[in-house]
Amino acid sequence: MSRPRLPWWTLLPGKAKLVLAPVAAVVVVVWLLAKVVRLAWYYPTSVIAGLMGVGVYRLGPWWLGGLALVVAAGLAAWCWRDVDGFRRWTRWGRTEVRRAFVYAPQWRTVMRLTSLDGKARGREYLPKLRRTRSDWWRDVVRVRMVKGQAPEQWEARASGLAHAFGALSCRVRVLRPGSLALDLVHADPLARVLPVPKLAEEAAVDLRRVTIGRTETGKPWRLRLLGGQHLVVGVQGAGKSSILWAVLWALAPLIRSGAVRLVGIDPKGGMELGQAPELFHRLAYDNGPAAVELLEQVAVEVRERAGRYRGVRRWWSHATGEPFTLLVVDELADLIAYQPDRKLRERAQTALQTITSQGRAPGFGVLALVQDPRKEIVPFRNLFTTRAALRLDEATQVDMVLGDGVRARGANAHEISEHTPGVAWVKEDGRREPVRARAFYPTDTDLVELRHFVAGTSAAIMPFPGRAVDGSEAA
Repeated sequence: MSRPRLPWWTLLPGKAKLVLAPVAAVVVVVWLLAKVVRLAWYYPTSVIAGLMGVGVYRLGPWWLGGLALVVAAGLAAWCWRDVDGFRRWTRWGRTEVRRAFVYAPQWRTVMRLTSLDGKARGREYLPKLRRTRSDWWRDVVRVRMVKGQAPEQWEARASGLAHAFGALSCRVRVLRPGSLALDLVHADPLARVLPVPKLAEEAAVDLRRVTIGRTETGKPWRLRLLGGQHLVVGVQGAGKSSILWAVLWALAPLIRSGAVRLVGIDPKGGMELGQAPELFHRLAYDNGPAAVELLEQVAVEVRERAGRYRGVRRWWSHATGEPFTLLVVDELADLIAYQPDRKLRERAQTALQTITSQGRAPGFGVLALVQDPRKEIVPFRNLFTTRAALRLDEATQVDMVLGDGVRARGANAHEISEHTPGVAWVKEDGRREPVRARAFYPTDTDLVELRHFVAGTSAAIMPFPGRAVDGSEAA
């Protein structure tokens, strides 16, 4: 019978044991303090509430129960009177509840079942659950990846992570090397229609930050018109006109003052741009010779202005005294793809390529709208620096519009509801992550007000019959 092995410290001499004892005590104390700090870091509200509860409990259970009742009634009244403020100020409590009861208990199991753990030399390595933040519509979970992992591995398992944690969808964002953020979405913050803001004559409009709506995080959706070319893609009823008129609504003060000049082409006979012709310096209502000649005139102006700036300046500004020119093309495919005359079609493509590739510096921008994003329809998609994908028919069209790999990061434009026109995924050149946003919705009455505002006239504006979001007549 073999003798049991004794712990290694029992073999040390007496003096060594006397030295080792306080060191071990210090190590234990440091370990306990680290645990307390970690608990306070991840659950600060719970720790503070617990300490306050201990203090109140010393007064007696009746005081504690009465205080809890008063706090519950106050929170209920606060939520009833100010939902947004309640959601904002109670975010920390909601965050700790979600972390303690949803993510922390099942993190190890989910990582194993989704094959996001790692194994080396018989040892298991798990991604580390960092801080979380719970808004009313999503949870942001920060993760430290296992050494050797790539974000693409998490993107491939995003759907499984969403179902595992009870979310509608999961998006993967790269924060820095080795760190990710999982956006686990539970509700749609863009479900409601956004009315246009009030028109103001003295409003300051920055062409580099034109506000046309709101992102799902509550921030303004801004387009960079100066120095950017914009392509908007969506099926019928997706809300392309919302983006179009939201842009023109934001530019109204500059159009009225002459600082911005609009040139428009509407191959639908003016059904869209013809609602406010006073806004445009030049306007064509077809896809024939008149429209092509208008494009060629703009292309010539681009070259002429660039020639005047040569050796003088590298970038357009208001100080030049020349207006910023925005070319608006509704139904772009009718002009460059569906035109039966091959020569007109080629001329239109050549002029548009000149404007989009050379117009940024001399102060020319393009806002083009199209339904079909295929390469044979829009062969120069790469010349548009900002692309917005509204509701699309197929998943493959998302990558056509926004770029390869964007759909894997959560930009599922083909899943946008038909009841939320104006909602789009937006991708800007130079930014890895797409942004989900919704444009303001100008009504027919708003367009009449816009016409009178730009023209400088006043008239009694009779409201048009209300329309529901889906376009049907409202009761």
